[in-house]
Amino acid sequence: MSDDHTRVRDFFSARAADWDSRFPDDGPAYRAAATELGLRPGGRVLDAGCGTGRALPALRDAVGPSGVVLGADLTPAMLEAATRAGRDRAGQLLLADVSRLPVRDASLDAVFGAGLISHLADPAENLRELRRVVRPGGVLALFHPIGRAALAARQGRQITPDDLRAEANLRPLLAGAGWRLTSYVDEDARFLALAVREG
Repeated sequence: MSDDHTRVRDFFSARAADWDSRFPDDGPAYRAAATELGLRPGGRVLDAGCGTGRALPALRDAVGPSGVVLGADLTPAMLEAATRAGRDRAGQLLLADVSRLPVRDASLDAVFGAGLISHLADPAENLRELRRVVRPGGVLALFHPIGRAALAARQGRQITPDDLRAEANLRPLLAGAGWRLTSYVDEDARFLALAVREG
């Protein structure tokens, strides 16, 4: 495991048990963001870096009982918390790294990534891996339940020009990985960037 993976796993392992109680009001924002994917009954979706699985019930509702919902995370403690919360009933949980997903090429309609991009070891390469598993025309949603400025304030820091989620940085990063940014919202109440898989 790389140093980046160890750091991410350690960070989230220490916080998994009380993660949901720390952010109890995020549910509606997750549900609204999942709706923006435009999933249909029978669809196939991955929550990449699913954590405690807060998006899984909304994704299941979108694709219905005939659809496929996968939740992949690098941190066993987060997946255990998802199971304790009963969210494993909404989707299949996978202990997996987004750099090497155990998913067939072009087999998904969409990928949902909440708070994901800032924790990627190699964002360009990892976004290419997400592209690999999504069909042409499929959608990627990069989401956070609060915007960049609000998150920075919560963490006691300033937004820096190299923030990957800034539109000027994110658009070319996505394009280089085979995604076309189609929508970008960064406001206090949420961050949501939607991209379509090219080719």
